[in-house]
Amino acid sequence: MKLNIRIGHGFDVHAFAENRRLVLGGVDIPHTMGLLGHSDADVLIHALCDALLGAAGMGDIGRHFPDSDVQYKDADSALLLAHVVKLLEAAGWGIGNVDITVMAQVPKLAPFVADMRVRLAELLLVDQGEVNIKATTTEKLGFVGRKEGIACEAVALISRL
Repeated sequence: MKLNIRIGHGFDVHAFAENRRLVLGGVDIPHTMGLLGHSDADVLIHALCDALLGAAGMGDIGRHFPDSDVQYKDADSALLLAHVVKLLEAAGWGIGNVDITVMAQVPKLAPFVADMRVRLAELLLVDQGEVNIKATTTEKLGFVGRKEGIACEAVALISRL
């Protein structure tokens, strides 16, 4: 018997940059620096898009929203995620749950996790209970530990509607 569920994994990383806002999970985070990227560089949403697209066998975020396309310059990643959700729905997939790990030495993200869960649940069209976000440091190891950027991993479960 074939199960009508799939799992996808996404990973993204962005370097810190001056004169940029820091947006994670569609939420503005107060910090002295933002993340460098073609769009708003929301590393959390980018990893989540890749997890969802991967689960559906639809490629990755770069295929759907290439950084060579000027229409995505400084784009709001929340709009990209909303588009991915529509692609999944059109292909007959529904989102079961997502589990996300954000790796950041700075800033401290725990105070913002609840807001990120609310925002992502809205964008994914699921209950907040289907969205889990964990924030961790890398114990001062690697580029994250040196405060050079933020990394994120996401896992998504989807099922046939």
